[in-house]
Amino acid sequence: MRFEIIAHVIMPDHFHIIIDPKRNNLSDILKRIKISFAYRIRKTQRIYSQTIWQKRFWDHIIRDENDFNAHIEYIHYNPVKHGFVKNPLIWEHSSFGEFINDGLYEKDWGKSEPEILKDNNVDYGE
Repeated sequence: MRFEIIAHVIMPDHFHIIIDPKRNNLSDILKRIKISFAYRIRKTQRIYSQTIWQKRFWDHIIRDENDFNAHIEYIHYNPVKHGFVKNPLIWEHSSFGEFINDGLYEKDWGKSEPEILKDNNVDYGE
């Protein structure tokens, strides 16, 4: 199954991801991601009876470049928003480091809420 993960963050109780599904069904992609991740977590953490993920998911179709940028920034700012870190660079379970390596962010980005997210009436699915 071919698809592209553009941006992601994995949080303790949820994750956010931007996917280009190519010609695949988004539900099938997310099902595979959740099954694979749950298998690895169960194996490494020895969790055998607990549900790892919710059965449902919330999706959003990116409307334009502004919407795309706002969702990427929301994803990368999420660990700061939830109080886990003061700088998104510290959060290892994110594509933020890849974006820095590609020159798309400065290392100190995200220490405060990005302007694009302020007063933005977008529902990010939380």
